[in-house]
Amino acid sequence: MQQVEIDDRLYRNVLGSFATGVTVITTEVDKMVHGMTANAFMSVSLKPKLVAISIGENARMLQHIKDSKQFAINILSANQQNKSKQFAGQLKSESEVTFTYFKGLPILDDSVAVITCDLHSEYVVGDHTIFIGHVTGVKLEQNDPLLFSQGKYRELKALEESETTI
Repeated sequence: MQQVEIDDRLYRNVLGSFATGVTVITTEVDKMVHGMTANAFMSVSLKPKLVAISIGENARMLQHIKDSKQFAINILSANQQNKSKQFAGQLKSESEVTFTYFKGLPILDDSVAVITCDLHSEYVVGDHTIFIGHVTGVKLEQNDPLLFSQGKYRELKALEESETTI
């Protein structure tokens, strides 16, 4: 197979054009809560119920998930942009975050949805580890999701019925 050279910035821009939701992955190790913002999340299987998250090799969260063997995926709502920035390390002054617990894991209130998982398996792929989680619980609220595309946070807007015809 021939190696094709693709510019890193162009590659990131192309991948960033895919609109995604925003999540904060949380876990607890030795009574310390850890969290990080991530948009690399997907459903894997319905039977059994499995999801996947992808964590970079340099992220501190990588070892926390390996140690705890469980994690929660908090799918952020439109009003949680500052939480996304805080867990991404983008805010100069961090405010204290209050966590509640669901299925034994720390979660963020007001998220659109929460998925709790036990670690099912992990795969090192390139410069990331893909963690497959066996779903142990789900929680759903009626909030609009926080979206991210082309390097910016976005809002969900319903299309007019006439615009949805294909």
